[in-house]
Amino acid sequence: MDLTVDLTRLRRLLGDPELAWLVDRARRRLAHERPLTGPVSLTDPTPAQRAAAERLLGRPPGRGRTLTIPLEAVDATLRRSGASPEGLTAAITALTGPVIPRSEARAAEDWAWAIAYAPLDDLPHLADWATRLRAEGLVRRLARTPETARELLTDTVTVLRALPTDPATSLPAFAARVLGSAHALDDGTPLATLTLSGVRALTGHPAGTGAEWRRAAWASAGLLRDDLSSTVLTLNLLGTPALDWHASQGEPAVLTLRQLAHRPPESTAGTVHVCENPAVLAAAADRHGPHCPPLVCLQGQPSAAALTLLRHLHDRGATLQYHGDFDWGGLRIANSLLRHVPFRPWRYTTPDYLAAADPTTSPPLTGVPVATPWDPPLATALTRTGVRVEEETVLDLLLDDLG
Repeated sequence: MDLTVDLTRLRRLLGDPELAWLVDRARRRLAHERPLTGPVSLTDPTPAQRAAAERLLGRPPGRGRTLTIPLEAVDATLRRSGASPEGLTAAITALTGPVIPRSEARAAEDWAWAIAYAPLDDLPHLADWATRLRAEGLVRRLARTPETARELLTDTVTVLRALPTDPATSLPAFAARVLGSAHALDDGTPLATLTLSGVRALTGHPAGTGAEWRRAAWASAGLLRDDLSSTVLTLNLLGTPALDWHASQGEPAVLTLRQLAHRPPESTAGTVHVCENPAVLAAAADRHGPHCPPLVCLQGQPSAAALTLLRHLHDRGATLQYHGDFDWGGLRIANSLLRHVPFRPWRYTTPDYLAAADPTTSPPLTGVPVATPWDPPLATALTRTGVRVEEETVLDLLLDDLG
């Protein structure tokens, strides 16, 4: 506080609650680095506010609907009365505390946010995601303050550095081990929201909403809400009594992650075909029954159960041959699978696409392009041709292969 200010007298002149609007306007001008000159106005003032202004200025402030007070007059009154010999600026500081200029406050806040985002530097393999996170407003909406944001991002980085998990594990158990609380990644928490954003960048899981999408997104990084909901569809896979019976009947079987964890199949099949859509597996069961070679269906984005099964089969020497939809979504699924387990394309190359694509009848291709590392020209062919080919379109060819 300025020692030249007579605080008792100043409060009597300018500290009246009915003049709080005047003090607030003056303080905001200082914060915006504007001079305390010119008039300030209040629309529809109360009689008490008019009376306070008259006591301050020593004269009636006028009788219109707007109460107008010249700041130069207030400054002069404060200097002349001895309440604040250095004028209005010193008086505002004495009454309300130091005023930080807006430019300095903004610079300090920008620096604080830059420090808050620093933990992301520990994830160089997710640099593109970190850049987007800095540019978007998600962290600020979730955290509100830089201090909270730094804590949130530190925990997020801790989680993402431990992902993906292999073998898959329970989400609550993982949270308890990594963060010290089994509920740290519960739905709706800021940490879960931010971590799921990072999981998508880490695994390539598509965008979406809802409980099932969140379950699948966690599972793409090996985190399971439970070990029964994650399943994989198979046909004629051998190696357990239940699978052997289903294969003898030529009927599809559903395996849960729990089953795979407790008793994985002991099959040593040389080749296992893998498809994206259940319609292919159902048609194979109808046409070939127990004579169909082993077939696994992803049913879209590979689940934790599917990845666990396919890794197990690969480790036991099986060769995996994969086919999926010829569209950007299907190629993303294939990329996700390839990041976890190697496969050979099963009629899933550029010549296969060009043979099946018909620019006049095939549905148009939509979405964001992706690379096709198992056959780099394939992505270019899709872009140039501009149509998609769903797995069911080439179903007869696939069934002939299986026969």
